[in-house]
Amino acid sequence: MARILCFGDSNTWGWNPRDKSRYGKDIRWTGRLQAMFSTVHEIIEEGLNGRTTAFDDHVSGGGKNGLGYLIPCLETHRPVDLVLMMLGTNDLKMRFSLSAYDISRAMDRLVAAVLGSNAGPGGKNPQLLLVSPARIGPLSDFAEMFSGAREKSLLLGRHYRQVALERGCHFLDAAELIESSPVDGIHLEEESHRILALEFTKVIRKIF
Repeated sequence: MARILCFGDSNTWGWNPRDKSRYGKDIRWTGRLQAMFSTVHEIIEEGLNGRTTAFDDHVSGGGKNGLGYLIPCLETHRPVDLVLMMLGTNDLKMRFSLSAYDISRAMDRLVAAVLGSNAGPGGKNPQLLLVSPARIGPLSDFAEMFSGAREKSLLLGRHYRQVALERGCHFLDAAELIESSPVDGIHLEEESHRILALEFTKVIRKIF
């Protein structure tokens, strides 16, 4: 049995854009993964609303910095065979004033941390599946917060792919498979969770 740590933001946590609740375990992609693999692999959910790659958010409050939490998280759950990491959407908020390239370089720090963590079985490093998130769609409630984010989100996949090539880790561009909800332009509909779960299942089977 492999232990797979799913490290992400609200689209890993399971935010429902229609009523701002949390999707049930049978809907969110992490729960679907566990159901698909049953007793073959253990899926560990580590999604947090508002999580960034490596930046403190003084508006949303503490604990949102993914890099700051990553190593304690790995230590908590070790041994971890694979880290599936999908972050970067919250870095697109206007308050951070980051380019897509800057976000990818911040993500590179997380990738390096995982691949140098020795948190895998036998003190080795875990494998890593880096996932570039869905693009920002037409915005409603989050329009001011994510002003200018759509254009930057179009570039994330290319930059994340480069990080994966440089670090030698697995890569998937979710934007090639799914779109953000038309309700808020940020979060995922049930169908997108289903599609992600199916694609992640294929990739995980290839890795192991």
